[in-house]
Amino acid sequence: MKILAIESSCDETACALVEDGRTVISSVVATQIDEHKLYGGVVPEIASRRHCENIVGVCDEALKQARLELSQCDAVAVTYAPGLIGALLVGVNFAKSLALAANIPLIPVHHIKGHIAANYIAHSELEPPYLCLVASGGHSHIIKVKDYTEFETIGKTLDDAAGEAFDKAARSMGFPYPGGIHVDKASKLGDDKRYKLPIPKTENPYDFSFSGLKTAVINLVHNAEQKGEEINVNDLAAAFQHTVCGILTSKFIKAALDNGYKTIALAGGVAANSGLRNALTEQAKLHGMKLYIPPVSLCGDNAAMIGSQAYYEYLAGNIADSSLNAVASLKL
Repeated sequence: MKILAIESSCDETACALVEDGRTVISSVVATQIDEHKLYGGVVPEIASRRHCENIVGVCDEALKQARLELSQCDAVAVTYAPGLIGALLVGVNFAKSLALAANIPLIPVHHIKGHIAANYIAHSELEPPYLCLVASGGHSHIIKVKDYTEFETIGKTLDDAAGEAFDKAARSMGFPYPGGIHVDKASKLGDDKRYKLPIPKTENPYDFSFSGLKTAVINLVHNAEQKGEEINVNDLAAAFQHTVCGILTSKFIKAALDNGYKTIALAGGVAANSGLRNALTEQAKLHGMKLYIPPVSLCGDNAAMIGSQAYYEYLAGNIADSSLNAVASLKL
């Protein structure tokens, strides 16, 4: 089954052709990073306008690379939630028009489910059940993947997501948007013990809280500036990354141990972070767990992961009609 998938939840306009949920025939992503970098973050109105400008060309290129016509596709899939509402609406309405024109099924996909499904593309042997940590700019979740379309969230962020904390802390250190990759690079040159940062506590041992940690970094930088003291940015980046990755890893591994999981997975944009990948790999090996991590190319927003999840949504009978609408915030 060949699915034409569309992703436009934030600032990447993406389209892909995916066969049977595991094989990527083509994948095209148009990013807006350089433009949003001017503002230090994603500007929703600009993102929506660029999606309108890019989506036809991105879709045409994905079909061209796959050497397929729309009429040869078996279904159209689209991210309908969660995300920036204007950005989502562009993808949803474009997908609805394609499905109507080709008279093929329209498959709605939840963005977080898509991130999880990126592992199916990278690891053909992976099957539910397993425990997954989803860490991205807008989400930090620990999720029981009971089946391909059945999920249970047992841990989540109470405030800032990990990726959001990375970007905001990075900005205070003087790094450009998106800050996570710059913190990752700088951390390799620094001493993670130079600065002591707080570890937030949560009532639920599987929940996350990064707001206080982010604020601690911002205050540390501002206080140093007011006193005329110099901050060693590499050391601070190393301390921040070590703390965030330590929190994510320890809570996730605890959840796996407490719930009896020997198979675990990582997904989302922050899954590209080398510190998190290394920490989880070490802990998984220590506890005899099988860890699945997608390649960096599948960690960020892309349409291939949406096409992968869409296949299993289709098998489960999750088909939408022309009334499908975008939803800015929606629980898994």
